[in-house]
Amino acid sequence: MPAPIASSRLSFGLYEVDLQTGELWKAGFRVKLQSQPFKVLAALLEHPGQVVTREELQLRLWGKDTIVDFDHSLGTAVNKIREALGDSAENPRFIETLARRGYRFIAPVTVIDIEPLHPAHVASAPPSSNGSTASSSTSVTSAEEEQTASEAPATAVQPVPEASASFLSTRQLRYGAAATAAVAIAAAAFYAGSLRSGTSPPHITQITHNGHLAPNVGDSEGFSPNATDGVHLYATTIEGGRAVLSAISLTEGVVTPLNVPSEVSGPALGDISPDGSRLLLRDHLSPESEQPLWVVPTLGGSALRVGNVLAHDATWMPATSKESGSILYASGNNLYLTSLTGNTPQPYATLPGRAFWLRWSPGGDLLRFTVVDPIAHTSTLWQLSSSDRNPQPILRGFNPSPAECCGVWTADGKSFVFQSTSNNHTDLWQLRGHAASSPTRLTDGPLQYESPTAARTGSRIYFLGTDARSELYTVLASGQLRPIEGFLATAVRVDYSRDGRWVAWTDDAGRLWRARSDGSELLQLTPENFSVFLAHWSPDGSRLALMGRGTGESWRLYLLSANGGSLEPLLRESRNAADPSWSPNGKSLAFGRVNDLLGKESGARNLQILHLGGNQVEPIPGSEGLFSPRWSPDGKYIAALSLDQREVRLYSVATHTWSKLPVASGADPVWSADSLSLFVHASLDPEQPILRISIPDGHVEAITRLANSGVKDAVDFIFGGLTRDNQPIVRSRVFTGNVYSLDLK
Repeated sequence: MPAPIASSRLSFGLYEVDLQTGELWKAGFRVKLQSQPFKVLAALLEHPGQVVTREELQLRLWGKDTIVDFDHSLGTAVNKIREALGDSAENPRFIETLARRGYRFIAPVTVIDIEPLHPAHVASAPPSSNGSTASSSTSVTSAEEEQTASEAPATAVQPVPEASASFLSTRQLRYGAAATAAVAIAAAAFYAGSLRSGTSPPHITQITHNGHLAPNVGDSEGFSPNATDGVHLYATTIEGGRAVLSAISLTEGVVTPLNVPSEVSGPALGDISPDGSRLLLRDHLSPESEQPLWVVPTLGGSALRVGNVLAHDATWMPATSKESGSILYASGNNLYLTSLTGNTPQPYATLPGRAFWLRWSPGGDLLRFTVVDPIAHTSTLWQLSSSDRNPQPILRGFNPSPAECCGVWTADGKSFVFQSTSNNHTDLWQLRGHAASSPTRLTDGPLQYESPTAARTGSRIYFLGTDARSELYTVLASGQLRPIEGFLATAVRVDYSRDGRWVAWTDDAGRLWRARSDGSELLQLTPENFSVFLAHWSPDGSRLALMGRGTGESWRLYLLSANGGSLEPLLRESRNAADPSWSPNGKSLAFGRVNDLLGKESGARNLQILHLGGNQVEPIPGSEGLFSPRWSPDGKYIAALSLDQREVRLYSVATHTWSKLPVASGADPVWSADSLSLFVHASLDPEQPILRISIPDGHVEAITRLANSGVKDAVDFIFGGLTRDNQPIVRSRVFTGNVYSLDLK
């Protein structure tokens, strides 16, 4: 075996390792890793890309004369490393297992020759010319040097592997303060990662450094592009725990929140006018699928509503077209043309689905856009010419389960840049000119790269580089949050059996697990290529009813034995079914459909009851426009939400009547074990409270206010269920986002 790397400090991806002190850091935050697993990690890092045999590891860690259960100890150590790195044996990004041989570290490793970038050492690290901290392994140039830096073109690569849509949620997300990533580590890791494709990486410049850019997370129709007037980049940032529209200086990276008129309470950017003076906005806080359009001057001023138009996205017509000054907007499956005064809209084109991220080529002859399929849960790129207005898909066969979106043309018209997601990772790709095939990769991790924006001139693009982490908490009686560690630490949605002996949960990757309440008899119930949104125990604890889907499929209802085995599909239909909830006798399931945030689909949306014996379905009277049903354990009530999540309603099984509970919004309802309380997350409330509603009197109590919970840097919360003693379980998420740029010339 070649000599090991002779350095005490190494980096890979967002991680930094100090072999001398035994410390592991991720983007400036220390990661806990016990001594024995760290020694295994160190041995692998010293020989990146090489097989380190089990015998070599045994000799290094335990010595040849030490008697231990070696296989078990080594397997446990490697699992601890993977848990710390967010890695998996089935789809490894860092550590690959070679059966009966050993292990290999497969990610690029960079030697760091300066002081560490973690908090204890940042002050002593020498600043670069732009004020950021850089290592000697990272190439940093000034903005002027970057303009003349030579960049080797990327070569064509094969289509990306099967993708997994990572933008699904049942509600709008809230953002708070975000953590700042370690700039030099990310840049060095990007450079090393790019070498995997055998090409010279394009030079990337970081523009902002505070991590406050809000990524496009939340729901399948939550795209929020950025725009530039040549001096500023207009984008959503996190200021004081709120998502606001800001202007970012492209030369200094200074972020200045815009004073958007109060009529647009949650501004989501659609486009900027051809002259760069006006922004086209929607309201991202609105849960409706179609929203009013507003025009706001970039320098401030009153908002102008575009007639009575309701749309889910829009763009200005190019200055080179005869319709210059008009607005092209998407509503339903159609495109319409209207003026700023909102005269009678003129039909422009009929599309195969709902279109987002509409972008004209600089010559105004070709429109490209993203189409979302709410049944297959895919996103694809399409185009139409201004002459025939006939939509055509592009990139056929590029991705087995398409997850491409958000493309932009460079100002010189020579390139079209888009983002593509594969294996839960998003990178940027390039198409040359009007070509619709053979894209080349522009980025290759370690961050998620998304939301490309073209400069006003030349071939430069701006984009976001984002990272995320999360932690699980339980809410104490005082309203404070306490971290949940151990086997449930990676859980998102949790459900305990009625007797409290078993627990089932989904993780960030959509896998379903179950274990005894003490963590023993742990079992993964679903395969890697299957995504589960939520699951509930049957009253007798023998089965689980779940909402899940295979790649490229709709959400469906399934039954699964508590001991694992084959999934049993319950409904044979080509539309989404969601939220199965058991009747007290375990013979029926209440279920509903998805709301607009998971994708606007055709067909009536109401609540139904599926009788498992004969597979018969009957509607629940008066449930039109409702979703997310939850049957109370005693069987007396079914709680549900309105599609816009502004109402929580209660159905009396005995009287077949509905009543409205006194709350302003709700998400993820959960019943207490005694059926005397219903818990909901008031997700549309800026304070993000978890509410406990007494049943049937309707008394409301705020258990905690998540926006003021003191969880450092939390930008999003998911109410994931209740503990055995009815304490809410909450998952907090932190998204770090900064603006980067590169020139494609």
